Amino acid sequence: MGAVLLALIAGLPMGWALWAAASQVFDAPSWQALWTDPQTLRAWCMTLWTGLASTVLVWWTVARSLASGFIRQQLTRWLTHLPAWLATPHAALAIGLVLWLSPSGWALRLASPGLTGFEAPPPWPTTQDPWGLGLILALWLKEVPFLLWVAATQLQREDLRRRWQAEFALAQTLGRTPGQAFAQVVWPQLAPRLHWPLLAVLAYGLTVVDMALIIGPASPPTLAVLAWQWLGDADVAMQAQGAAAAGALTLSVAILAGVTVVVVHAAALVRRFASRGSLLQQTPNRVLHFPGGQLRGRMSGLALAIGAAYLAVWWVLAVGSVSGVWPFPQVWPSLWTTHAWSQVLGSVSTVGTTLGLAVASASVCLVWSVAWLELTPRRWQQAWRPWWLLPLVLPSVLWVVGLYSVALQWRLEGQWLGLLMAHAVMVLPYVLLALEPAYLAVDPRQSAVVASLGHCRWIELLRIKWPLLQRAIASAWAVGFAVSVAQYLPTLYVGAGRFATVTTEAVTLASGAQRSLMSAYAALQMLLPVLAFALAAYLGRPRQFEKIGSMKDNT
Repeated sequence: MGAVLLALIAGLPMGWALWAAASQVFDAPSWQALWTDPQTLRAWCMTLWTGLASTVLVWWTVARSLASGFIRQQLTRWLTHLPAWLATPHAALAIGLVLWLSPSGWALRLASPGLTGFEAPPPWPTTQDPWGLGLILALWLKEVPFLLWVAATQLQREDLRRRWQAEFALAQTLGRTPGQAFAQVVWPQLAPRLHWPLLAVLAYGLTVVDMALIIGPASPPTLAVLAWQWLGDADVAMQAQGAAAAGALTLSVAILAGVTVVVVHAAALVRRFASRGSLLQQTPNRVLHFPGGQLRGRMSGLALAIGAAYLAVWWVLAVGSVSGVWPFPQVWPSLWTTHAWSQVLGSVSTVGTTLGLAVASASVCLVWSVAWLELTPRRWQQAWRPWWLLPLVLPSVLWVVGLYSVALQWRLEGQWLGLLMAHAVMVLPYVLLALEPAYLAVDPRQSAVVASLGHCRWIELLRIKWPLLQRAIASAWAVGFAVSVAQYLPTLYVGAGRFATVTTEAVTLASGAQRSLMSAYAALQMLLPVLAFALAAYLGRPRQFEKIGSMKDNT
């Protein structure tokens, strides 16, 4: 009964939203208007280019990074930096890159006028370039930590880690190099566990709006940006065209997801065939080989480059938030001021709304996820898992269409409760994805041991299971908090413009000329998730037990 109730609590708003979106998407006149619009085809091609290019780069980087870290047994040290990278919201990262790469940005200031001779910003399309390279760079930097974090949740499972390390060592005793052993033994088992997160990366790259508005191409924009513009139009026909664009994005994601699954399974079959036949011995370098020495050097440099990019973004946001007059080509501002921070901290309602929504949505989703993993049978969890992960792989503009319709029908449009519902729908899959591997790694035999000692179920949960999972629970809550802080479209539409958050303010200011205020909002947008992850690290720290020897001395 509890499992059914939990499924209804989460499934009803999601199913209603998808039904409402589908009823608006499948409108023949709006589809005709969509494809006759001169912007549509170019925008769709740009969407495919930026989304596919960024996804391929992310997958390649993560595969090589995991191989290098696993071979060198340095994954634990590398993964300590992931929370800080994950805590950086998409919009804040894009704003930081713009402050670095724009014609008046810091990168060109450092080289001017000595190396370039520029006394004024050149008319270069370094950001919002017509090729989408800036958006690809931003997506690559942001999605690599996400996919690495999901892989880390699998590698931190004690049962999987021990088995894979043993098989990895056994493969080397059979004559395989470390790179070959990882490619033939560990990676074929790990890669299928990353299919859903990979599809989430692909879907986000194809449908992102806030990053595309800040650093993406403008002429033409991506199809997701066009859909956002049309949905916000006062003309009903243009709104219908925007819904059709959301449907086109959904179809694109579905088709490319199917192709991705087929390609991944085909690659797995090739690896399986190669491991059984003589193909492995004949062409290991071409098919399955991760070159050991070159891999180590390249991936160490790549990890340092990603870390340096994040440090550069944080630094430029901090400097930009306290800058006043800053003429080109001066490297440092001529005037330092805290006026922007005074304005940001004075916006009590904006900061309060952001914190309230993030804390509430992350807490609600965490409670639901814990209850779902505790009360539902394993077969139910496997059957319903694709449904709960739909917000990861379906376009955000499609969800906005459906959630806004649900809010109107339930009279929650422009209400805090409706906004909480919209945030919870988008946060839930991330929290569940973060918490599920840790729950699956718990030995089910401990429940029988506790019961044999005469203790009830609650004693096991409160004194044994949940304390053992406190790190995973705290991390899942922090992830949910960060995802809620970064929500842009649900806040904009379901909130009906009545609720401003740090993210909506940062994205709005990104199109203006107030560098210091934009930087301050972006820095605060980054700082809030960092504090959440710091709190999670404190709450999830291992318990310290007093040594027996010191206890005897005290007695």
